[in-house]
Amino acid sequence: MDSNWKISCFKPSEPGISFIPNGVRFAAEFSGNEECGIIFYNIKGQKVKIPFSKEGRCGNLYGIQIEGESVFTCSYQYYYGDQAITDPYALRITGLEKWGGGKTAKRIPAGRIETSTFDWEGDAAPQIPYEDTIIYGLNVRAFTMHKSSKVKHRGTFEGIIEKIPHLKELGITAVLLMPCYEYEECMETPSALKHSIPSTEVKSDISVTRLNCWGFQKGYYFTPKASYCAGSSPSFSFKSMVKELHRNGIEVMMHFYFPADVKQADILKIIKHWVTIYHIDGVRLSGFHIPLRMLSQEGFLCDTKIWCDDIPEDGLDGRYQDARNFAFDNGSFRDDIRRFLKGDEGFVNSVLNCQRYNPKAYSVVNYLANYDGFSLYDCVCYERKHNEANGEENRDGTDRNYTWNCGIEGESRKKSIQELRLKQIKNALALLFLSQGTPFLFSGDEFANSRYGNNNCYCQDNGTGWVEWKQTDFSKELFTYTKFLIKLRQKYRILHMKQEFQLMDTKSCGYPDISYHGIEAWRPDFSYVSRIFGTMLCGWYAQDEPFFYIACNMHWEPHKLALPKLPQGQVWKKVFDTVCQWEEEKEDTDIPHTEMIIEMKERSITVYRSMPLPQSPRKKGRRQNVRTGSQG
Repeated sequence: MDSNWKISCFKPSEPGISFIPNGVRFAAEFSGNEECGIIFYNIKGQKVKIPFSKEGRCGNLYGIQIEGESVFTCSYQYYYGDQAITDPYALRITGLEKWGGGKTAKRIPAGRIETSTFDWEGDAAPQIPYEDTIIYGLNVRAFTMHKSSKVKHRGTFEGIIEKIPHLKELGITAVLLMPCYEYEECMETPSALKHSIPSTEVKSDISVTRLNCWGFQKGYYFTPKASYCAGSSPSFSFKSMVKELHRNGIEVMMHFYFPADVKQADILKIIKHWVTIYHIDGVRLSGFHIPLRMLSQEGFLCDTKIWCDDIPEDGLDGRYQDARNFAFDNGSFRDDIRRFLKGDEGFVNSVLNCQRYNPKAYSVVNYLANYDGFSLYDCVCYERKHNEANGEENRDGTDRNYTWNCGIEGESRKKSIQELRLKQIKNALALLFLSQGTPFLFSGDEFANSRYGNNNCYCQDNGTGWVEWKQTDFSKELFTYTKFLIKLRQKYRILHMKQEFQLMDTKSCGYPDISYHGIEAWRPDFSYVSRIFGTMLCGWYAQDEPFFYIACNMHWEPHKLALPKLPQGQVWKKVFDTVCQWEEEKEDTDIPHTEMIIEMKERSITVYRSMPLPQSPRKKGRRQNVRTGSQG
């Protein structure tokens, strides 16, 4: 390619590229007897093949070293025999810059040397403990691609920067990005499906080549996705996004999917690369052969959040387990809470277990809706999946949704249906944010985004798969309510403890840390037919905070619940319920609740907290301020 290049060999210890003064080292792994090497392409499209030599071989690894300034302007591929191979360790990929560009012609990506510098300006990771974290999941493209997002750079990392005020107002402390490493989104439709694809389908954009909008496939794991970048450098765009989120106290987590053929050592290398080069704060790991013990023994990752599907039966047994940087799904939270919300019998015990589950050695993540399955709004609008637009005859996606449509399948303008749906979403969010563990909210669920009953919209690059930034009265009230719940949770430690409740009076203060109640105080109904409970949290176990009482009735009939007696000088006050229209300006009034038996309306949640007993006015000159000593 360049007569001035100095080419030599070296024996590598691992695949990938590394830099030397005025040059680059390339290392690749090949087994077999075919000739292998590297192909360079210059900006004029000219190419040259340089074979690997035995002098640079170490096992199945081959190393070549090239010195010369022009190497930094070339793209490259490896070859093995007649086969061209894109470097899976490339730090930048060319050829995939245009989203969906491979729908009309097959694209051949190539590696590119990434040498750009970036000024982090003293960037510092927020390092927020799991118990203080509110995770917000999003797909980079879908999050701002809809015109209602009103951002300048739709569907990009820059678009996320433009939405930081929204995230801050909501109270989000961490964003989880669905796969945004480089991958080929254009996928060929299996031949068995080609005849079932509708030619005219509302909200469908399907051709013989479909788009994988989610990215759960093998990718080029060492570089950000170029089509999610508004500028010319994916690296610069991604780093700018991380820096701006960090400036606003928001952590960045990335979702990675690893198929079975990805090596465990590579998984560790990939995570360390993103933490080091891109300053991410955590990862969500899905796929096969996730090296949990290897990760738990890696000191470099002690401050990195690692969220996996489950935990091995015999635990992690890592050297740095005390760091508590691991989190796992609260396995049954989504399904059990959904079934309880719809009124199924036999779920009170399960819900209470989900509510307090908070292990010592690792955290758990709770969620009611995610990218897969119904959106939170669709959980109260649909009982059956409606995936016809995916072109798979509605066979894809789960059939176990555990949802209730409140009487009508799909959208409805009927006022009573809308009011019931809003109340049910409020109930769901209350159970989410008033449970221990780490809550996870998926983008759009805070303002009733719908996917129109599609519970597997992986190929819907349109209004179905995108977040619609609604501005209806329904969505505005839901957003205000969600914001209040997050604020309430963050304000009181008793609502997000680091340690799991023991159901015991470990402080010998006369109250257990958590207790359950029913029609009579201290006598909960755990029977199979029960759909009601009252949970009291003793604030003395969180630096003398107020007591909280969460009253829940998921029956379709009204019920009574008893309020437990508080310590002398304390009374209950109502904080909110899910029946009334939410009025933010009235959320902090100090009006004592005098009745010890509360009337719970059907399918509703009411929350109380303790406050000092207001003092009656005495003689003139000795009048006391009834708010003195109030704890908020």
